[in-house]
Amino acid sequence: MLPHPEIIEASEVGHVLLVDDGKVKLTVIGKGPSYLDCRVDVPGKISNRKGVNTPDSVLKISPLTPKDRSDLEYMLGIGVDWVALSFVQRPEDIEEILALIDAKLPDGSFKPCVMAKIEKPSCFDGDNLSRLVALCNGIMVARGDLGVECPPEDVPLLQKTIIDECRKQGKPVVVATQMLESMIESPTPTRAEASDVATAIYDGADAIMLSAESAAGKYPEESVAMQQRIINRVEGDNHYRKIMDQNAPDPEDTPTDGTLRNWALPNSVTLSL
Repeated sequence: MLPHPEIIEASEVGHVLLVDDGKVKLTVIGKGPSYLDCRVDVPGKISNRKGVNTPDSVLKISPLTPKDRSDLEYMLGIGVDWVALSFVQRPEDIEEILALIDAKLPDGSFKPCVMAKIEKPSCFDGDNLSRLVALCNGIMVARGDLGVECPPEDVPLLQKTIIDECRKQGKPVVVATQMLESMIESPTPTRAEASDVATAIYDGADAIMLSAESAAGKYPEESVAMQQRIINRVEGDNHYRKIMDQNAPDPEDTPTDGTLRNWALPNSVTLSL
């Protein structure tokens, strides 16, 4: 039983449903008022409380559950610095949480920054991505569900697209999920994982984040240390500085950018007296 009527309503014949991070794949072949007929394309065992991804559908629901709203009100009361919103589908989702923060923020309290986790294909429809970046204080490239909802070969390109848009608008961007996945069980990463972490840094990411490696893995300290070693190595590479300089966004006509441009000029000058 699928306790989400909005998924049934949004699904059409031919749409794909992915269960448990894509371990089970279904294609809708028919539907009724409260049910879907599906063909099982990739079979597997389904247990309780597994997620369902809908890469072909935009769900007409709030990204905030009643529990999310209760948790948010509590977090505003204790003064958290950041709030991250998962499964953002469109800019209106961010507008909703910003309005809720404004309505529930206690008088005199610090207003937290909002980060959108980009993990739905609809974020790339039209000008959605640029609007999302403009609305948020920061963006996370959530590659786990993004890789479930989008073809795997698209994820590296989408990662670069998100990072470029964030750099263009001057917003911090975090790359997360499966950075050093093998270190959940192994004290050292694969060479492909080391290259993946380095690529995110060369792309211009402001932060890279571990997940299960440090939360539930056997080698949490080693994972953090390895990721820091890769960061230090890349940021000390001349190629990194060249790439950042070549891809630097054009400065805006603002006092801040003008100050930075002047500061960047050679500070050794010849004066005629």
